Amino acid sequence: MKKKSIIRVVLITLSILAIPFIAMQFNEQVAWSKFDFLVVGTLLLSLGLSIEIVLDKVKSLNSRFILIAVIVITTLLVWIELAVGIFNSPFAGN
Repeated sequence: MKKKSIIRVVLITLSILAIPFIAMQFNEQVAWSKFDFLVVGTLLLSLGLSIEIVLDKVKSLNSRFILIAVIVITTLLVWIELAVGIFNSPFAGN
């Protein structure tokens, strides 16, 4: 994986994390802790880096599509579980 790809993923992740950070400055309804930023940052970084690895290593267009879809769906399920607890795990956000 190229250094440029890693930097791009990190910058996109930081840009996305800036949205709730800025919202916290103007609205009391957005109340993220440092742990929230850490967890979401980890999820977004792992998502971006996983997609970059697939794009770098897998040559078949169909295989790329399927693997990226699986990665995105898995990340969304983890995010939803952490937020509202659809599977009632001990990590649920309820």
